Amino acid sequence: MSMTQAEEEKTDLTSRERAIRCAELASDKKAFDIRALDISTISSIADYLVIASGGSDRQVQAIADSIRIGLKKFGKVNDIEGESEGKWIVMDYGDVLVHIFHEPVRRYYDLDGLWHMAGELELPAAIRTPHGESE
Repeated sequence: MSMTQAEEEKTDLTSRERAIRCAELASDKKAFDIRALDISTISSIADYLVIASGGSDRQVQAIADSIRIGLKKFGKVNDIEGESEGKWIVMDYGDVLVHIFHEPVRRYYDLDGLWHMAGELELPAAIRTPHGESE
């Protein structure tokens, strides 16, 4: 994805832009089943939830690193939990919460089902490639 000069120089993101950027950065590290949910009308904890899966603890950690580094110029992550284990990492950007799961843990906790009433952001086609399908 190439950014325009104006986008490159921009130092702040809307919550929607931040959610999409988190999804893109997760996709860069081959995360799969990436979803960005709009929870702004059903919860006060954040505007968006980004949920992604990795195939191993290491991949989950790499996805979190990609997001943290990629968003650094837009501000630091407020809090991050679960990074050392790599099973379920939660990144809190205030307006966006990112949940990165090792796939079996994601199935077990089923945040997708818990937030089934949330609207879903349309993500770029390259990010929406389901697990196991080639790009």
